[in-house]
Amino acid sequence: MFIDIHVHTRRIPGFPRAGKQAYSTPEQLIERYDKLQIEKGVLLPGVNPECSYTPQSNEEIIDIAEKTGRFIPFCNIDPRALSNSPWAPLGDILKYYRDKGCKGIGEVCANLPFMDPLVQNLFKGAEEAGIPLTFHIAPSLGWHYGLYDDPGLYQLEMSLRRFPSLKFFGHSQAFWAEIARMETPGERTGYPKSPVKEEGVIPKLMRKYPNLYGDLSAGSGCNALERDKGYAVKFLNEFQDRLMFGTDITAPATPTPLVDLLLKMKKEGNISEVVFNKVARENAVRILGL
Repeated sequence: MFIDIHVHTRRIPGFPRAGKQAYSTPEQLIERYDKLQIEKGVLLPGVNPECSYTPQSNEEIIDIAEKTGRFIPFCNIDPRALSNSPWAPLGDILKYYRDKGCKGIGEVCANLPFMDPLVQNLFKGAEEAGIPLTFHIAPSLGWHYGLYDDPGLYQLEMSLRRFPSLKFFGHSQAFWAEIARMETPGERTGYPKSPVKEEGVIPKLMRKYPNLYGDLSAGSGCNALERDKGYAVKFLNEFQDRLMFGTDITAPATPTPLVDLLLKMKKEGNISEVVFNKVARENAVRILGL
């Protein structure tokens, strides 16, 4: 029923991230998938030091995908790779992994500004390779992982404009908080519960830039819909071709609230079978060429 656009796993779970459980093994993740009726998931390797104690190899991700048949591999490269230079040939590396079967790059979590020349070079390489890019937005430089942008997401907009052929998959609290006009910048660090009194920058950017897509994984994506069910129906209908279901499962017990929310919205007639199927799986199939 579902294809998961955003998930993580490690063969050896490793040291737990701060305040969290260790990663799920592929076997534990497949067990969760069977219970949740998730056919396949996009595996995102962790390579950036801001969010990963030990970088994960693209080769591990490819191998897990090949041996299980349940996962779609993405590759990942830190923008500082090779020479810590805006002229590093990152496009060549991305083409190499594309040809090895990787369908995209991400989750990009380097804590650098979107407009940093190193990050712009990564975007350039991804556009050259013709693969989409999943990014995590951080609310600040320092103390967080993820690419940095100010409230209003000016740097993201400049990137969407500079790389029109690159499909950007948006994700994280600081991204989805801007589905509505924020009361304070602090809303970017959590899960705002207030209704959408006025649209924020995300729907405006999605209308203006067809290369911006929504990764609805984790608590942030689910909260963006759950905070205002009426607006969620409008948002899902308007952008039904550019929104994708995801879980962001890391540990074995990671909650998956979006599964229940989408099924409930379909059952109660809030969204049609057509819209549900697009968000649940068909957009991922089409966009990733599965």
